[in-house]
Amino acid sequence: MSTYRDFTAPIGSRRAPVLRTVGTRERRSHLTAPRVPTVGIDIGGTKVMAGVVDADGNILEKLRTETPDKSKSPKVVEDTIVELVLDLSDRHDVHAVGIGAAGWVDADRNRVLFAPHLSWRNEPLRDRIAGRLAVPVLVDNDANTAAWAEWRFGAGRGEDHLVMITLGTGIGGAILEDGQVKRGKYGVAGEFGHMQVVPAGHRCPCGNRGCWEQYSSGNALVREARELAAADSPVAYGIIEHVKGSIGDISGPMITELAREGDAMCVELLQDIGQWLGVGIANLAAALDPSCFVIGGGVSAADDLLIGPARDAFKRQLTGRGYRPEARIVRAQLGPEAGMVGAADLARLVARRFRRAKRRRVERYERYERYAEARRTPGESL
Repeated sequence: MSTYRDFTAPIGSRRAPVLRTVGTRERRSHLTAPRVPTVGIDIGGTKVMAGVVDADGNILEKLRTETPDKSKSPKVVEDTIVELVLDLSDRHDVHAVGIGAAGWVDADRNRVLFAPHLSWRNEPLRDRIAGRLAVPVLVDNDANTAAWAEWRFGAGRGEDHLVMITLGTGIGGAILEDGQVKRGKYGVAGEFGHMQVVPAGHRCPCGNRGCWEQYSSGNALVREARELAAADSPVAYGIIEHVKGSIGDISGPMITELAREGDAMCVELLQDIGQWLGVGIANLAAALDPSCFVIGGGVSAADDLLIGPARDAFKRQLTGRGYRPEARIVRAQLGPEAGMVGAADLARLVARRFRRAKRRRVERYERYERYAEARRTPGESL
């Protein structure tokens, strides 16, 4: 990949911060948003994914790189984002950039207030990126962008009340009602992963103990497997043999693969994760009463090995069970690209500003050409 870290947008081409009113009109606006290609960026604890997405949610091109080490300056991550966007811009006419960030984004969708798995603390991400690119930039929480994508193009189509739960390095969440993402007064609604489910439980990177994501996430799955392997438990012999004794090589996808092949410990671990997932979903149903829960993120690749136990636990824990309608629990359809697709689609809502500015530049250029031609041809009307 080429290096563009010193790129500076030409004078006059930089864009002002995106409109703050976009979020209140999403359902109406997406129907009239310009059908132009935009770039979506999905930033997680382990990877940065960027893609050019058309108005129908189709990915035209995708790039992926590892997330820079969290001990490094936030500028390193910003440099990575700019590199990816400019690389894609070499081959596509990009009209806006949407960023789904794994952290708390303020109500203005400018600053990443806190990112448990990245070194962002009150980071003005939108303004920093917009200052280096010649197109509008939109920033949102990555779970919000994934939920938007599933509502627009995936498993949540047709749902008026939807809750998205993303199981990856941690747990992300989002709420959609009547086609609008509910971000809360301060922009940080949907951080379900940091609900406390076990008082004085496992320490979480957020600083608290017993957070839900410490019991139902990719990190929780890997932690439990490695602890059993490190204890030389008889039930872990299969996975120990698989990694040839190198316990640090145990990963979430590996556990899922072995579970599909029938490894009893891996099946049990996914059941445990799924049961904790169901408990959390039952709590959310009591609070929010949605019609559908969409389960996404990398861990959801385990499918029924995970979601089956989650449904069972949900039915056992649901308040008023047997006397109320039960929400559907379904796996996301868009896979790991959901956050990227959703970020790109939300960015399309502000792309019209770039199109207007571009049209004005073209019109000014055409007027100048007509004027210059008239000067070269005496007697011709201006």
